[in-house]
Amino acid sequence: MKSAKSVLIADDHPVVRSALRILVKQEGFQRIFEATKGNEVISMIREHRPDVVVLDLVMPEMDGLDVLERIRENGMQCQVVVFTSLARTFYQERCMRAGAGAFVSKSSGMEDVLKALRAVSVGYTYFQSLPTVALDSLQRTEKEMIDKLSNRELTICLYLANGLSNKEIAEIMHLSHKTISTYKTRLKEKLRMSSVVHLSKFAQRNHLI
Repeated sequence: MKSAKSVLIADDHPVVRSALRILVKQEGFQRIFEATKGNEVISMIREHRPDVVVLDLVMPEMDGLDVLERIRENGMQCQVVVFTSLARTFYQERCMRAGAGAFVSKSSGMEDVLKALRAVSVGYTYFQSLPTVALDSLQRTEKEMIDKLSNRELTICLYLANGLSNKEIAEIMHLSHKTISTYKTRLKEKLRMSSVVHLSKFAQRNHLI
């Protein structure tokens, strides 16, 4: 590890970046870099070679799951702490599989971020146990359907549920309109939804948005 600890904060909300900057300074990180768009993260890792990346999953240009996969595909040597508002139930395991070293919910607060930073800095991981709640048959079936979606399918599902058009999603994800249309059709089939309105209600019911 470098003599001066370094961190890249990737989040599009200035208030969150400011709070994280204060925290990492207190934790001894001397070289602090910031990214506000997902597509900036990989190039900034190459340029600055941070020890740790604190990564939000919802960012413009490229979502955090895509960023995680590209970090892994490129063999980049940095620890990633995911810090997100998205539901731990559906995203923690995906982040683990994609190579993240920690998952912290934004509802947990900065104390958990601190614990995660300390854990990954010495080679440990930081993942909390998922709550064991009894699910009725509908909830269980819907969770199983969500778990079977690929990362890209889940990302597009959230964009659609939030009311974005195919064109807007295509621009954000740098994909063709036709590709998004294909994903949309596939999602409705996999989730057994007849319309985007139903898709949005499905996402709300499962606390995805």
